[in-house]
Amino acid sequence: MTGVTETGRPAGSAPGTGDPGRSGASVPVSVTRQRARPRGRVWLWAVALGAALVASVIAAVTIGPAGLAPADVVASVAAHLGIGEPTLSPLRDGIVWELRMPRVLTAAAVGAGLALCGAVMQALTRNPLADPYLLGLSSGASVGAVIVIVLGVGLLLPVAAFAGALAALVATLALAGAAGRGAGRSGGLSPTRTVLAGLAVSSMFGAITSLVIFWSATGDSYREILNWLLGSLAGTDWVSVTIAGGALVAIGIPLIASARTLDAFAFGDAAASALGVHVGRSRVLLLGGTALLTGALVAVSGSIGFIGLILPHGVRLLVGSRHRALLPLSALAGALFLVWADTAARTLFDPRELPVGIITALVGGPVFALLLMRRRVS
Repeated sequence: MTGVTETGRPAGSAPGTGDPGRSGASVPVSVTRQRARPRGRVWLWAVALGAALVASVIAAVTIGPAGLAPADVVASVAAHLGIGEPTLSPLRDGIVWELRMPRVLTAAAVGAGLALCGAVMQALTRNPLADPYLLGLSSGASVGAVIVIVLGVGLLLPVAAFAGALAALVATLALAGAAGRGAGRSGGLSPTRTVLAGLAVSSMFGAITSLVIFWSATGDSYREILNWLLGSLAGTDWVSVTIAGGALVAIGIPLIASARTLDAFAFGDAAASALGVHVGRSRVLLLGGTALLTGALVAVSGSIGFIGLILPHGVRLLVGSRHRALLPLSALAGALFLVWADTAARTLFDPRELPVGIITALVGGPVFALLLMRRRVS
């Protein structure tokens, strides 16, 4: 049986060919068969990760200066959902429901969304180093956030960060399309042009951010800007949960439903087109959805790196590359990872709190190096 490369193509085939003209859909079917894992094993991982996530949310809420028991968390949540009578004091109930629970749920939603976006980006660009910020979204969001912090209107930070991320997306797609037309092509979004356009836009917006900080930031605003740029979930509330969770449901579910399209992209644009995928339209819609979801998440959490980069690779080691399993399990793994990363950020050096982006980088760097050595990614 033919071997498979890490991009999902048969060994020995040229990128983007897959020989669709000779055997139609038979090539992707045979390759997919090799990349699949037993269905029971996939469901086992899904149940295990789901159960671990629920247990981790409850455990994370109990951790902190005010000691709480898991029963306290369950009682508070049940009371607020109208399932049972309040049994906790107002102080302890406030710690659970108003302080810790929104932060933990926001961490879960942000982690799930970033990991999901990373898996989608890696499939669309056929680049194993792709992550949610590849299109300059983080730099664009940073510009919006830094401007409102400097102006002293921090209440508008989520809106400004989302608007900045959206502006970066528009600039990236416009530049990639213009580059395609300038090269005498139809202007479609190829993975290479899109990635290069994203790097250019990221550099430009990064320079704008640096200029604003250098020119205007002082004292408290500088510390607030630094905290946001490093990623932080401090100060999140139920509004943050609504933004992150709502975006995850509204955009994440359609992204997961695109699993078959993303499987087709693994064989290159020509093979995907032969399988009936409208390559240009699908790429724009999926890139746009990924960007919108990332922008909404960054708006409440700041720039948190490595989750979208390393978690999809780790999940592939468990269940293979078929996106029907990869996408939802990556989301569960990302949620689990960020819940504990944020718990460590707020408790390891109590009473001081680290930006969670520092924790994800400290963990993500060595883990990604280990994955590189194990998979021999070239």
